[in-house]
Amino acid sequence: MATYKSIIAYDGTDFQGFQRQAEGLRTVQGVLETALRNLDWQGRSIAAAGRTDAGVHARGQVIAFELEWRHEVSSLARALNANLPSDVAVCHTELAPQGFHPRFTAQKRRYSYTLIILPVRDPLRERYAWRIWPEPELDAMETVATILVGRYDFAAFGQAPIDGGHTVREVFRAQWSQKREVFTFEIEANAFLQHMIRRFVGAMIEVGAGRLSAKDIRVLLNDPGLRWEGRIAAAQGLCLEAVIYE
Repeated sequence: MATYKSIIAYDGTDFQGFQRQAEGLRTVQGVLETALRNLDWQGRSIAAAGRTDAGVHARGQVIAFELEWRHEVSSLARALNANLPSDVAVCHTELAPQGFHPRFTAQKRRYSYTLIILPVRDPLRERYAWRIWPEPELDAMETVATILVGRYDFAAFGQAPIDGGHTVREVFRAQWSQKREVFTFEIEANAFLQHMIRRFVGAMIEVGAGRLSAKDIRVLLNDPGLRWEGRIAAAQGLCLEAVIYE
């Protein structure tokens, strides 16, 4: 019996998140485990680097599982993909290093968030981006992004993934870029709280619209007893880009 590591991509639109839930609810974990059972997988649960919310996408989710596979490792991803629906794909599979766990071994996670700045809807792109209007001030949003870098108690912007867990995280990089009407936010940290990035984006849009200031965000970062009560960015703009192991 060997342990395998796979990189997974998925369109989160039609899933109720990554984590397996009640029977009848479609989840990424559920369809992955169904595919594995078709390959005679006997495990109870796969391990994953993170639990994305309903509607959130991924290019670089990482899972691990034990499997008795009697063929070449290179053929395992093909076998899994043959048993997966069209909105999930195994990009790569390899033997996992000894002691590997996709969540606890990870050193960094990188996400992107995509905004489309348009006054009317764009049906061909809004599945993977959040459309807003009027256009916010990107320089003001970038100022807030630089404030987010560092080690903070981010309780104002999210909840710990487990009850009683701590809310201190370290953000290594946070920045905005623009290409015509598309604003892209990229953020890399050791870990994230629930809804943390979507709250960040919502807050930065408020600053870009002039309804808040960078000073207001700094106050929230310096006082974990406070809470961001504003709008949370829509799920479809968020994508897990990569999980980094060093």
